[in-house]
Amino acid sequence: MDRLLRLTAVPAFADNYIWLLANASGDAVVVDPGDAGPVRAALARDQLRLRAILLTHHHADHIGGAAELAAEAGATVYAPVDARIASADVRVGDGERVELDAPRLRFEVIAIPGHTLSHIAYFGHGLLFCGDTLFSVGCGRLFEGSPAQMLASLDRLAALPGDTLICCGHEYTQANCAFARTVEPNNEALAARSAQVETLRAQGAATLPVALDVERACNPFLRIDSAALITAFDRHSHADRVGRFAELRRLKDHFRMPAP
Repeated sequence: MDRLLRLTAVPAFADNYIWLLANASGDAVVVDPGDAGPVRAALARDQLRLRAILLTHHHADHIGGAAELAAEAGATVYAPVDARIASADVRVGDGERVELDAPRLRFEVIAIPGHTLSHIAYFGHGLLFCGDTLFSVGCGRLFEGSPAQMLASLDRLAALPGDTLICCGHEYTQANCAFARTVEPNNEALAARSAQVETLRAQGAATLPVALDVERACNPFLRIDSAALITAFDRHSHADRVGRFAELRRLKDHFRMPAP
C-alpha cells in the first residue's frame, strides 16, 4: 500500500468492518458503510473529507449508512448493478475502473458472484476490498450464487499479487481458524496464523488486513487443490474441485466453535 495513504478499519455492529482510506490531504473514501455513525465519528476525529463511497453488495449491514453519508458530504456512491441498492450514483461492473480525483485513487472492479449474484470487489493500491466473499481463513456463505460461482470468484481473487492486503467486511478470523484446523490439522502456516489471531483478539485488536500470501497458505477455501484437501474430501467421494468446495462450505455452515 502507498505509504501516503492511511487505512482504517472502523468497527460497526457486532463484527463488521467499514474501511476508510484517506490521503495525506485529508480526502477519504469509505467502503461498505453499513452504519453512518461510526464513519461520521472517524471522519471528525481525523478531520477527513469524505469524497466517495464504494459498495460491494446490497446487504443492509454494508449499505445502510451510504445514503445518509453521501447526502451529508456530497460524496459519490459507486455500486454494482443491482436495483436493491437505491442510493448509487455510478454503477460499475467487471473490468471497469473507479477513478477518483480526490483522493487520487484508482480501483479495478472485479465481479465476484457467490455470496450475492451482483457482488463486486475493488482492487487498487495494493488493497482488495472484497466485502463478504473472501474472509481471512474463510469465505462468505452462498446466499444467491452456486458453489461453482463462488469458487470461480475465489480463484480470481487468489490470482492477485501475493502482497495484496485483504480488507474484508467482518471479523470472523478466530472462528474461521478453529474450523480450518479441523480440516488441515497439520498445516503449520495455519497454526501460526491461528496463534497470531488468538493474541490479537485477546488484545482487542483487528486481525485484518492480511496479506493474500498468508491466505493462500492457510485458508482452506483457497486450498481446494492442495493435497491435504484432496485427500480429506476424496474419502467422501467429492473428487472434483467444485464438489470439494461445496462440501467444505457445507461443513463450515454447520460448524460451531468449541466451548472454552
